[in-house]
Amino acid sequence: MMPLVSIITPSWNVEGLIEETIRSVQDQTFADWELLIADDCSTDRTPAIIAAIGERDPRVKLIRQARNGGPALARQASIDAAQGRYLAFLDSDDLWLPRKLERQLAFAREKRAALSYTAFRRIDESNTVTGRLIEVPASLTYGQLLENTAIATLTALVDREIAGPVVMKNEGYDDFCLWLSILKRGHTAYGLNEDLARYRVRGSSVSSRPVRSAKWVWHIYRNVECLSLIRSSWCFAHWGARAWLKRREF
Repeated sequence: MMPLVSIITPSWNVEGLIEETIRSVQDQTFADWELLIADDCSTDRTPAIIAAIGERDPRVKLIRQARNGGPALARQASIDAAQGRYLAFLDSDDLWLPRKLERQLAFAREKRAALSYTAFRRIDESNTVTGRLIEVPASLTYGQLLENTAIATLTALVDREIAGPVVMKNEGYDDFCLWLSILKRGHTAYGLNEDLARYRVRGSSVSSRPVRSAKWVWHIYRNVECLSLIRSSWCFAHWGARAWLKRREF
């Protein structure tokens, strides 16, 4: 039998989208999962919708944050409650295709991957696919990830038995910090180049502003990873070029 997968989802004011996100998990061909949604003090009906679905499907679990602290702290609350060997990450406005978990789990076990990721496509707020398939490299080391934007949060899967502790940093791009912390231990991340997820582009999303994203990445280089100015500049140039290429056919 495959180990339990704990799905880590922060939510905040997504009453119009959260039900569809949950349904994309319920539609998975792999059914041994728990969906841990940490609601970050929503002011709309988001918590009520999650709670109602959880009454019908006990695999869907609502965690209420005591105060609004942002996605990193919400993700950590879900991680702290997680029972599974595997942690999968899915934001509250994104979607998975039905075979996402099945295919990625088989791939991760074959590779003995501490961290794996997949290809995906973007959608807009009306679920229309926009642009091309965002393909991924076959593997990434710590040094390679410093220069790359390849691991999208909704595609990441962590094997805790191999990866070790999973702790979010309360930073912009907390997910990027997490992937770096895992690979810095000597692990390699592996990419499954299959279209298995849908990333929703919204003007209000945390990572929707490229200038702010660039500032966050520079901060991570200098103040989280403590890279030298020269290495930070080298990594930033490569990261920026790849980020531009990724956005060019939005």
